[in-house]
Amino acid sequence: MQKITIIDIQHKTFKKKLQGYDPADVDQFLDDVIEALEDEASSRAALEAEISDLKERISHFKAMEESLQNTLLLAQRTADEVKGSAHKEADLIRAEARMSIEKEIAAYGDRATEARRECQRHLETSEKAKSELRSLLMTHLALLEKTELHVSAPPSRPARAPAADSGSEGDLAPNGSATAFIDV
Repeated sequence: MQKITIIDIQHKTFKKKLQGYDPADVDQFLDDVIEALEDEASSRAALEAEISDLKERISHFKAMEESLQNTLLLAQRTADEVKGSAHKEADLIRAEARMSIEKEIAAYGDRATEARRECQRHLETSEKAKSELRSLLMTHLALLEKTELHVSAPPSRPARAPAADSGSEGDLAPNGSATAFIDV
């Protein structure tokens, strides 16, 4: 079947027959059909223009969507890289902090060991000083006991008369020997 256009309708002529249709009614009807088809054609042209515009907009939005998806993928990759980099940096900082703490702990351990050695040296020095002092005191005690034995022994020499104002610090015993008073 052939497509009928508005021009085909305008130029269409009918044969006239004896008992045919009223030409004025046919012409009026054809004019109405032409007008309706023209309205439909202009409406169709407007719809086709709108469809074309919408297709262009859809194409534009699809391009934008693709660009946004690419941007989103790039942002996701960048975020993953940044996150991975941050994790690596955090691990590095932890490792450095751990090494620093271990060094400090080792330094404090060395200082504590040195302090223990110093304390041990002081204890040994103190013990040595106590021992020497004890030995010195024992020696002095032995000398005192020896002196007491000599002082209380009978005199072997003749007694001398005490000198008046001799300037000695100790008193002279009746036998003439000096006695010292030690407060123990």
